[in-house]
Amino acid sequence: MKMKIDHDYHIHSYLSSCSRDPEQNAERILKYAVDNGFSSICITDHFWDSDVPGASGWYQPQDLKHISELLPLPQAEGVDFLFGCETDMDKYFTIGISDKVADMMDFIIVPTTHLHMKGFTIDADIGMGDDPDALKRRTELYVTRFQKLLDADLPFEKVGIAHLSCGLVCREPAGSVLKILDAIPEETFADLFRQTAKKGMAVELNFGVNGYDYASLGLVLKPYFIAKKCGCKFYFGSDAHHPASLDAAPERFKRTADLLGLTEEDRYVIPKLRGKTVAENA
Repeated sequence: MKMKIDHDYHIHSYLSSCSRDPEQNAERILKYAVDNGFSSICITDHFWDSDVPGASGWYQPQDLKHISELLPLPQAEGVDFLFGCETDMDKYFTIGISDKVADMMDFIIVPTTHLHMKGFTIDADIGMGDDPDALKRRTELYVTRFQKLLDADLPFEKVGIAHLSCGLVCREPAGSVLKILDAIPEETFADLFRQTAKKGMAVELNFGVNGYDYASLGLVLKPYFIAKKCGCKFYFGSDAHHPASLDAAPERFKRTADLLGLTEEDRYVIPKLRGKTVAENA
Protein backbone atom coordinates (compact mmCIF):
# COMPACT_ATOMS: atom_id res chain seq x y z
CA MET A 1 0.00 0.00 0.00
CA LYS A 2 1.39 3.40 -0.99
CA MET A 3 2.46 5.74 1.78
CA LYS A 4 -0.37 8.10 2.61
CA ILE A 5 0.14 11.83 2.09
CA ASP A 6 -1.55 12.77 5.34
CA HIS A 7 0.96 14.59 7.53
CA ASP A 8 3.58 17.35 7.70
CA TYR A 9 6.04 17.31 10.59
CA HIS A 10 8.24 20.30 9.69
CA ILE A 11 6.37 23.59 9.70
CA HIS A 12 7.45 27.04 10.90
CA SER A 13 5.21 29.79 12.20
CA TYR A 14 5.74 33.54 12.24
CA LEU A 15 7.70 33.02 15.47
CA SER A 16 10.67 31.63 13.55
CA SER A 17 13.01 34.52 12.83
CA CYS A 18 13.37 33.44 9.19
CA SER A 19 9.60 33.71 8.73
CA ARG A 20 8.14 36.65 10.68
CA ASP A 21 5.14 36.33 8.34
CA PRO A 22 1.96 37.23 10.26
CA GLU A 23 -0.06 35.13 7.81
CA GLN A 24 1.90 32.05 8.89
CA ASN A 25 -0.09 31.67 12.09
CA ALA A 26 -1.46 28.59 13.83
CA GLU A 27 -4.96 28.99 12.41
CA ARG A 28 -3.65 29.20 8.82
CA ILE A 29 -1.43 26.17 9.38
CA LEU A 30 -4.36 24.18 10.76
CA LYS A 31 -6.46 25.20 7.73
CA TYR A 32 -3.71 23.77 5.51
CA ALA A 33 -4.08 20.44 7.28
CA VAL A 34 -7.87 20.43 7.07
CA ASP A 35 -7.94 21.48 3.41
CA ASN A 36 -5.56 18.67 2.45
CA GLY A 37 -7.13 15.95 4.59
CA PHE A 38 -4.08 15.57 6.83
CA SER A 39 -4.50 13.61 10.04
CA SER A 40 -1.46 15.10 11.79
CA ILE A 41 0.84 18.11 11.61
CA CYS A 42 3.59 19.42 13.85
CA ILE A 43 4.82 22.96 14.41
CA THR A 44 8.62 23.06 14.54
CA ASP A 45 9.85 26.60 15.04
CA HIS A 46 13.58 27.28 15.27
CA PHE A 47 14.76 26.84 18.83
CA TRP A 48 17.82 26.92 21.07
CA ASP A 49 17.34 26.05 24.72
CA SER A 50 18.43 28.83 27.10
CA ASP A 51 19.77 26.11 29.41
CA VAL A 52 22.27 25.01 26.74
CA PRO A 53 25.24 27.39 26.38
CA GLY A 54 26.47 28.52 22.98
CA ALA A 55 23.45 29.98 21.19
CA SER A 56 24.25 32.29 18.31
CA GLY A 57 22.89 35.81 18.32
CA TRP A 58 20.25 34.65 15.84
CA TYR A 59 19.18 31.67 17.92
CA GLN A 60 19.33 33.24 21.37
CA PRO A 61 15.90 34.97 21.25
CA GLN A 62 14.26 31.78 19.98
CA ASP A 63 14.00 30.07 23.35
CA LEU A 64 11.20 28.05 24.93
CA LYS A 65 9.31 31.10 26.14
CA HIS A 66 9.37 32.52 22.63
CA ILE A 67 8.20 29.46 20.71
CA SER A 68 5.58 28.70 23.36
CA GLU A 69 3.77 31.92 22.46
CA LEU A 70 1.94 29.84 19.84
CA LEU A 71 0.33 27.70 22.54
CA PRO A 72 -2.32 26.53 22.99
CA LEU A 73 -2.52 25.25 19.43
CA PRO A 74 -5.95 25.34 17.77
CA GLN A 75 -7.49 21.97 17.02
CA ALA A 76 -9.87 20.58 14.42
CA GLU A 77 -11.73 17.31 14.31
CA GLY A 78 -9.65 14.60 12.69
CA VAL A 79 -6.37 16.52 12.92
CA ASP A 80 -3.70 16.08 15.60
CA PHE A 81 -1.83 19.40 15.80
CA LEU A 82 1.40 18.73 17.70
CA PHE A 83 4.08 20.93 19.26
CA GLY A 84 7.74 20.37 18.45
CA CYS A 85 10.83 22.32 17.51
CA GLU A 86 13.74 22.51 15.12
CA THR A 87 16.88 22.86 17.18
CA ASP A 88 20.42 22.88 15.78
CA MET A 89 23.96 21.55 16.12
CA ASP A 90 26.81 24.01 16.52
CA LYS A 91 30.37 23.59 15.22
CA TYR A 92 31.35 21.85 18.47
CA PHE A 93 28.53 19.33 17.87
CA THR A 94 26.48 20.67 20.76
CA ILE A 95 22.74 20.21 20.19
CA GLY A 96 20.60 23.04 21.49
CA ILE A 97 18.05 21.20 23.61
CA SER A 98 18.11 19.99 27.22
CA ASP A 99 16.66 16.70 28.45
CA LYS A 100 13.93 18.62 30.26
CA VAL A 101 12.70 20.40 27.14
CA ALA A 102 13.15 17.30 24.97
CA ASP A 103 10.73 15.49 27.26
CA MET A 104 8.16 18.26 26.70
CA MET A 105 8.28 18.13 22.91
CA ASP A 106 6.10 15.92 20.73
CA PHE A 107 8.79 15.90 18.04
CA ILE A 108 12.32 17.27 17.65
CA ILE A 109 14.01 18.06 14.35
CA VAL A 110 17.78 18.30 14.18
CA PRO A 111 19.41 19.48 10.95
CA THR A 112 23.03 18.51 10.34
CA THR A 113 23.26 20.39 7.04
CA HIS A 114 22.93 23.97 8.31
CA LEU A 115 26.47 24.85 7.24
CA HIS A 116 25.55 28.38 6.15
CA MET A 117 25.99 29.78 9.67
CA LYS A 118 29.68 30.67 9.57
CA GLY A 119 31.30 30.78 12.97
CA PHE A 120 28.36 28.97 14.57
CA THR A 121 27.79 25.67 12.74
CA ILE A 122 31.01 25.77 10.73
CA ASP A 123 34.42 27.37 11.16
CA ALA A 124 34.49 30.79 9.56
CA ASP A 125 37.62 29.98 7.53
CA ILE A 126 35.97 27.19 5.50
CA GLY A 127 35.15 28.44 2.03
CA MET A 128 32.54 27.43 -0.53
CA GLY A 129 32.31 24.80 -3.24
CA ASP A 130 34.51 26.64 -5.72
CA ASP A 131 37.44 25.73 -3.47
CA PRO A 132 38.27 22.00 -3.73
CA ASP A 133 39.69 21.91 -0.20
CA ALA A 134 36.60 23.63 1.22
CA LEU A 135 34.32 21.22 -0.65
CA LYS A 136 36.29 18.29 0.80
CA ARG A 137 36.02 19.71 4.32
CA ARG A 138 32.29 20.27 3.93
CA THR A 139 31.86 16.70 2.69
CA GLU A 140 33.75 15.43 5.74
CA LEU A 141 31.60 17.61 8.00
CA TYR A 142 28.43 16.24 6.40
CA VAL A 143 29.42 12.73 7.52
CA THR A 144 30.89 13.77 10.88
CA ARG A 145 27.86 15.81 11.92
CA PHE A 146 25.50 12.98 10.97
CA GLN A 147 27.54 10.59 13.11
CA LYS A 148 27.71 13.06 16.02
CA LEU A 149 23.93 13.29 15.97
CA LEU A 150 23.70 9.52 16.14
CA ASP A 151 26.14 9.53 19.06
CA ALA A 152 24.12 12.11 21.01
CA ASP A 153 21.98 11.38 24.06
CA LEU A 154 18.54 12.06 22.61
CA PRO A 155 15.10 10.43 22.70
CA PHE A 156 15.60 9.18 19.15
CA GLU A 157 12.11 7.68 18.90
CA LYS A 158 10.82 11.25 18.52
CA VAL A 159 13.73 12.79 16.62
CA GLY A 160 13.92 13.47 12.90
CA ILE A 161 17.04 14.30 10.92
CA ALA A 162 16.17 17.18 8.63
CA HIS A 163 16.74 17.85 4.93
CA LEU A 164 19.81 15.73 4.22
CA SER A 165 20.00 17.01 0.64
CA CYS A 166 19.63 20.67 1.64
CA GLY A 167 21.63 23.19 -0.36
CA LEU A 168 22.61 25.00 2.85
CA VAL A 169 25.41 22.47 3.32
CA CYS A 170 27.20 24.47 0.61
CA ARG A 171 25.30 27.41 -0.83
CA GLU A 172 27.74 28.50 -3.54
CA PRO A 173 28.15 27.80 -6.33
CA ALA A 174 24.69 26.40 -7.02
CA GLY A 175 24.66 22.63 -7.14
CA SER A 176 27.58 22.13 -4.76
CA VAL A 177 25.45 19.90 -2.54
CA LEU A 178 25.19 17.45 -5.44
CA LYS A 179 28.98 17.13 -5.52
CA ILE A 180 28.96 16.43 -1.80
CA LEU A 181 26.28 13.75 -2.07
CA ASP A 182 28.13 12.19 -4.99
CA ALA A 183 31.42 12.16 -3.06
CA ILE A 184 30.03 10.25 -0.08
CA PRO A 185 30.43 6.49 -0.67
CA GLU A 186 27.27 4.42 -0.62
CA GLU A 187 28.72 2.25 2.16
CA THR A 188 29.29 5.35 4.31
CA PHE A 189 25.65 6.33 3.87
CA ALA A 190 24.59 2.75 4.56
CA ASP A 191 26.53 2.67 7.82
CA LEU A 192 24.90 5.93 8.95
CA PHE A 193 21.41 4.82 7.98
CA ARG A 194 21.76 1.39 9.59
CA GLN A 195 22.49 3.23 12.85
CA THR A 196 19.58 5.59 12.16
CA ALA A 197 17.17 2.70 11.72
CA LYS A 198 18.48 0.90 14.82
CA LYS A 199 18.01 4.00 17.00
CA GLY A 200 14.54 4.67 15.60
CA MET A 201 15.36 8.17 14.36
CA ALA A 202 13.22 9.32 11.44
CA VAL A 203 14.43 10.63 8.08
CA GLU A 204 12.82 13.75 6.66
CA LEU A 205 11.64 14.01 3.06
CA ASN A 206 11.99 17.67 2.20
CA PHE A 207 13.41 18.68 -1.17
CA GLY A 208 12.16 20.25 -4.38
CA VAL A 209 11.80 17.23 -6.65
CA ASN A 210 10.76 19.38 -9.61
CA GLY A 211 13.89 21.52 -9.56
CA TYR A 212 16.39 18.97 -10.88
CA ASP A 213 17.27 17.34 -14.16
CA TYR A 214 17.38 13.55 -14.36
CA ALA A 215 21.03 13.13 -13.36
CA SER A 216 20.84 15.63 -10.52
CA LEU A 217 17.65 14.10 -9.17
CA GLY A 218 19.42 10.75 -8.98
CA LEU A 219 22.06 12.26 -6.69
CA VAL A 220 19.42 13.93 -4.51
CA LEU A 221 17.52 10.66 -4.13
CA LYS A 222 20.67 8.61 -3.47
CA PRO A 223 20.72 8.87 0.34
CA TYR A 224 16.98 8.22 0.64
CA PHE A 225 17.10 5.05 -1.45
CA ILE A 226 19.94 3.83 0.76
CA ALA A 227 18.01 4.81 3.89
CA LYS A 228 14.99 2.88 2.68
CA LYS A 229 17.12 -0.19 2.00
CA CYS A 230 18.54 0.08 5.53
CA GLY A 231 15.05 0.04 7.07
CA CYS A 232 14.69 3.71 7.98
CA LYS A 233 11.29 5.29 8.49
CA PHE A 234 10.33 8.52 6.71
CA TYR A 235 8.14 11.55 7.29
CA PHE A 236 7.22 14.50 5.09
CA GLY A 237 8.25 18.03 5.97
CA SER A 238 7.30 21.13 4.02
CA ASP A 239 9.74 23.32 5.99
CA ALA A 240 7.18 26.02 5.16
CA HIS A 241 7.79 29.53 6.44
CA HIS A 242 4.94 31.14 4.44
CA PRO A 243 1.44 30.04 3.35
CA ALA A 244 2.45 29.67 -0.31
CA SER A 245 4.98 27.02 0.68
CA LEU A 246 2.30 25.15 2.62
CA ASP A 247 -0.02 25.10 -0.36
CA ALA A 248 2.68 23.74 -2.70
CA ALA A 249 3.81 20.97 -0.35
CA PRO A 250 1.28 18.12 -0.89
CA GLU A 251 2.07 17.77 -4.59
CA ARG A 252 5.78 17.68 -3.76
CA PHE A 253 5.18 15.05 -1.10
CA LYS A 254 3.27 12.87 -3.54
CA ARG A 255 5.95 12.97 -6.22
CA THR A 256 8.66 12.26 -3.65
CA ALA A 257 6.79 9.22 -2.36
CA ASP A 258 6.23 7.96 -5.90
CA LEU A 259 9.88 8.40 -6.90
CA LEU A 260 11.09 6.50 -3.84
CA GLY A 261 8.35 3.88 -4.08
CA LEU A 262 7.37 4.44 -0.46
CA THR A 263 4.72 2.31 1.22
CA GLU A 264 2.99 2.41 4.59
CA GLU A 265 5.77 0.14 5.86
CA ASP A 266 8.20 3.04 5.35
CA ARG A 267 6.15 5.52 7.39
CA TYR A 268 7.39 7.12 10.59
CA VAL A 269 4.80 7.93 13.25
CA ILE A 270 5.40 10.35 16.11
CA PRO A 271 5.24 8.38 19.41
CA LYS A 272 2.28 10.40 20.69
CA LEU A 273 0.28 9.15 17.70
CA ARG A 274 1.35 5.53 17.78
CA GLY A 275 -1.52 3.14 18.27
CA LYS A 276 -4.03 5.48 16.66
CA THR A 277 -5.80 3.95 13.71
CA VAL A 278 -6.73 5.67 10.49
CA ALA A 279 -10.33 5.52 11.65
CA GLU A 280 -9.48 7.39 14.84
CA ASN A 281 -7.88 10.13 12.78
CA ALA A 282 -10.66 10.27 10.19
